[in-house]
Amino acid sequence: MAMTDTEWGSSNRAESGSPFSEIIELNVGGQVYVTRHITLVAVPDSLLWTMFSKKAPKDLARDGKGRYFLDRDGFLFRYILDYLRDLNLVLPDYFPEKSRLQREAEFFQLRDLSKRLSPSMSKENSINEEICQSDTEEGALQCGTGSSSVGMETLRMMTAMSSARSQSMESRKSGYITIGYRGSYTIGRDIQTDAKFRRVARITVCGKISLAKEVFGDTLNESRDPDRPPERYTSRYYLKFNFLEQAFDKLTEVGFHMVACSSTGTCAYTSNDPNEDKIWTSYNEYVFCRD
Repeated sequence: MAMTDTEWGSSNRAESGSPFSEIIELNVGGQVYVTRHITLVAVPDSLLWTMFSKKAPKDLARDGKGRYFLDRDGFLFRYILDYLRDLNLVLPDYFPEKSRLQREAEFFQLRDLSKRLSPSMSKENSINEEICQSDTEEGALQCGTGSSSVGMETLRMMTAMSSARSQSMESRKSGYITIGYRGSYTIGRDIQTDAKFRRVARITVCGKISLAKEVFGDTLNESRDPDRPPERYTSRYYLKFNFLEQAFDKLTEVGFHMVACSSTGTCAYTSNDPNEDKIWTSYNEYVFCRD
């Protein structure tokens, strides 16, 4: 059980006169974090600064083990905490949660972090870097000078092409995704009777988290394996739709192609009556690859 502030003792106080301990335990959306008090109050006028410098410990919500509780995204809070440690933002190479992280930054009232994560700022930084790179490669075109309209138009075209090329390379990370498809149907004893298809349980997705989110986006149901880091793998995701062709279309649109497939099936009667219909259950797997 987490220790209360009284149990830490006066020698572990964050600073003279502060009611908080030097070491703080947090429960953020079910994820437990341990950090220093000085880290949480690193940005004046932020939400955490207000909570841990202007309020008393008894005024803050706690979980059953005495940890301070925040009802926010536990996975994304790791980046909030990293930023508070040195006021520097470092994200993984492929990070599809940037808009959600910006929302968290706004909630915690970290204005500088929110500004860095804003789409306009990210786009501006990307363009500036590409322009400077173009200047090195093409000495005839110079930024910030009185170039001719033709030269500036050429520069804009090169910048756009460079941006598209970068985005294309970024979106074409190699890897494998396996699609699983389970369904059942009945066939009557009379072969003239049409097959009665039953509802497909779900379409499962197995593979690297970042690739699965890139391909399927909001149609990916993560409820069975939430808050998993992008570089990890999962076999518990499934899709919010039941159309296999829709899954194939999404994979094809981002450069995946099928490299293998397999299928199994079972057959059983609905009851002991031999006149009853047979139930066929099938399971199929399709392996897609992007080089």
